[in-house]
Amino acid sequence: MEGTGTFEKYRAMGELIASQGQHFVIALFILVVGLIVIKQGSKLLKLLLERFALKPQTVSTVNSIISIIVLVIVIATALEQLGMNSLVIRRVLFLVSLAVIGIIAIFRPLIPTLPFKVGNTVKVGDLLGKIEATTILNTRMRTFDGKTVFIPNSKIINDFVINYQFTETRRVKVDVGIGYDQDILKAKQILETIMIEDPRVKVTPRPTVYVLNLANGCVQLGGRCWVENAKYWTSRCELIEKTKLRFNHEGIIIAFPQLDVHHYHGDASPEFPGEEDHIREIDVK
Repeated sequence: MEGTGTFEKYRAMGELIASQGQHFVIALFILVVGLIVIKQGSKLLKLLLERFALKPQTVSTVNSIISIIVLVIVIATALEQLGMNSLVIRRVLFLVSLAVIGIIAIFRPLIPTLPFKVGNTVKVGDLLGKIEATTILNTRMRTFDGKTVFIPNSKIINDFVINYQFTETRRVKVDVGIGYDQDILKAKQILETIMIEDPRVKVTPRPTVYVLNLANGCVQLGGRCWVENAKYWTSRCELIEKTKLRFNHEGIIIAFPQLDVHHYHGDASPEFPGEEDHIREIDVK
């Protein structure tokens, strides 16, 4: 009797699989394909929304809501293939989707988000590097000297963060000091020409050169221009190199730290009044 009951169970299971197997395979296929479409479609939708210059928070919210709606449709279609009541399924999933969308729309703005995305060059506290991955608990950063650092997200939220790739452009500073006996106007014109001639430098805003300071031993000039963020580092290095080479070619002498020492022999009188006493103090010491 016991063996007969077990046999009947297996036979009933086999008949169920034979009758519903095709529907089960179709439902599974719909679910798998639907999830793939949602994943790829979410990426495309994000890129499309970013073209409208929307805020990242708005893009994320809209993307999440649309993904949930599509997921509900996929699940409802898969369950219908299994023979479940379509009306009940649609009502339940409709209520669940409304609840989830409401939670996202209301509480999403209150959830703190990280001020960067994977691939950005970021400075967090004293750490500088490229973001490789983010999770709920921590962020993985690759520093430029090859170290991998795991930073708790709580530290990132509570500390200052510099995202060097948040904007499309970045300003390049080319500071150089020339001697007081050099032609300042000529040096400014050369430095401005160097920046204008570089194809990576933006036309707007126009490159400019300022006299930053009359320092000890030099006149400090500062060149300012804007380039694409991805080209910042190479542009800065090459503009500095071009400045040195062009100044050498044009005869503009770049100042360097120096100290002038005046030595008087015998009874030679100092050029400035009061300097004699100062010299005697030095000799006594």
